[in-house]
Amino acid sequence: MSIDKDRVKDIALKHALINAVKFNGKASMNAVISKVFAEDPSLRSVAKEVAQIVKEVIDYVNSLSLDEQKNLLMSKWPEALGERKVESYRKGIEDLPPLPNDSKYEVITLRFAPNPDFVLHLGSARPAIVNYAYKLKYEGLGKRAKFILRFEDTDPRTKRPLPEAYDAIREDLRWLGIKWDEEYIQSDRMGIYYDIARKIIERGGAYVAAKDTECTPDDWKKSRVSGRPCRNRDADPSINLELFDRMLEGRYGEGEAIMVIKTDLQHPDPSVRDWVAMRIINTTKYPHPRVGSKYIVWPTYNFSVSIDDHLMGITHILRAQEHSVNTVKQSFIFKHMGWEQPEAIHFGRLRIVGMTLSKTKLKALGIKWDDIRLPTLAGLRNRGIQPEAIWNIILQVGVKPTDATISSANLFAENRKIIEPRANRYMAVIDPVKVVIEGATEELTAKLPMHPSYPERGFRTITLKPVNDEVTVFISKSDYDKAVLGSVIRLMELVNVEVINKGENSLITRVHSRDLESARKVNAPIIQWVPPNGLPIRVVRPEELKLIEDVGLAEPAVEQVANNEIVQFMRYGFVKKVGHDRFIYVHD
Repeated sequence: MSIDKDRVKDIALKHALINAVKFNGKASMNAVISKVFAEDPSLRSVAKEVAQIVKEVIDYVNSLSLDEQKNLLMSKWPEALGERKVESYRKGIEDLPPLPNDSKYEVITLRFAPNPDFVLHLGSARPAIVNYAYKLKYEGLGKRAKFILRFEDTDPRTKRPLPEAYDAIREDLRWLGIKWDEEYIQSDRMGIYYDIARKIIERGGAYVAAKDTECTPDDWKKSRVSGRPCRNRDADPSINLELFDRMLEGRYGEGEAIMVIKTDLQHPDPSVRDWVAMRIINTTKYPHPRVGSKYIVWPTYNFSVSIDDHLMGITHILRAQEHSVNTVKQSFIFKHMGWEQPEAIHFGRLRIVGMTLSKTKLKALGIKWDDIRLPTLAGLRNRGIQPEAIWNIILQVGVKPTDATISSANLFAENRKIIEPRANRYMAVIDPVKVVIEGATEELTAKLPMHPSYPERGFRTITLKPVNDEVTVFISKSDYDKAVLGSVIRLMELVNVEVINKGENSLITRVHSRDLESARKVNAPIIQWVPPNGLPIRVVRPEELKLIEDVGLAEPAVEQVANNEIVQFMRYGFVKKVGHDRFIYVHD
């Protein structure tokens, strides 16, 4: 039986990586070879040859670090990791500090509650990752944990939900490897909020300020400033219940009636004093994208959130420091209803240098949210940023109460660690300049590895046949600009040439020598080149909010790269193929 060595190597590599990742970086010969034979029993007839190939592969795999093994396995056979597919980018979970009073709760229950008025960006992804990371942490400790996704969409006027944002957010979370146990949409829960509103009024914990009463919305505003109660504040609950029913019946217009939670009128923060729990929104003018004009009375953020956190059994709330005042406001709902308030952990604001994270500013740009210029998860995904990199950078920041600053360079550095082992390497030149090589009496051949660190991926060969003792290649304009008459240049893996003439947009050279050592003796720079039959390429490169298009040539093998595959154009950067000759610049 003849043996397909490349196929055997591929099978062996898969099982060696799986075994190594499972057993702390060291693959076992016996375990791997048994898996190889199990996958292809016909190989048993050439067991000796197979064993030699497997040994070579195992030696190579065991020479890699555990991280390199995981990255390679993820890139080639992600399905082999199964439910553990994203573990490689969940380092740091064990370093998260324990949640307060965690032993008190039978089930640690956390939530991510986006407003679907926009998609997720790098900043808004932080609470999703942090909360889910804690679920994984406690499950890893053998404790029951739950993660809830809740869409907070009860403001159809000022924070109008976008119909397409619900699914877009779900897609973003799935891309991050986040799985939620339960999902809720607040606009489906209006009846619940109305019922709790009545209960709080009945208990004397809320009142209604309405026109044509002794406590109008304007009177309520004045009472917060003065610290003196509005007349309806101390009215019999039955009176306020009747006023609330009138709100629901549509007997008041927008701005004419509000339901207010009783707090502390002497609180030093005026925003905490008797805050609005329910208000009227003209949904004929501002219809909700899901429920239209079915409701006119809508709960405010702090009211609906408090109710849902209790009813959904949320034990811990992890959110930005800017929500600390909301925690105080919400405490009054829990007090009035006799509920236990969840533990609140507030982390500092995340600032990313070089990226705008303001939803208002991003919306104002008027460009699609998956544009590669944007720090939205959809934009980052299109650009070629890996979810692992986002996990890493978020977990590095952690849940500290102090503000944190990172740069886009930090994100790119994390991404580079992930894609570098996966990305095959190719030569490409931007703004090509013709180079004629004289004195080429024989064929010139370059043997180039797909990746110098992973020889098992193979090589590609480029052969140049001389015509009249000349061959032609193309180099980048930037390399042409540096060329000096009489200097020696090494064309990578091909030949060393001496510059004998520098035209306006061309070089005339002659063969100097062939070997690398000769190039080193004269300190010859090593540059990229592309043969005349190279693939014309266009690379779109984001530069802040501008898009730059680089035009050039790539070696012919690039034509075989699959769409959406990330490769490295050597000395240029990582790029993502998006069409036959179209690429997106990822980063350097």
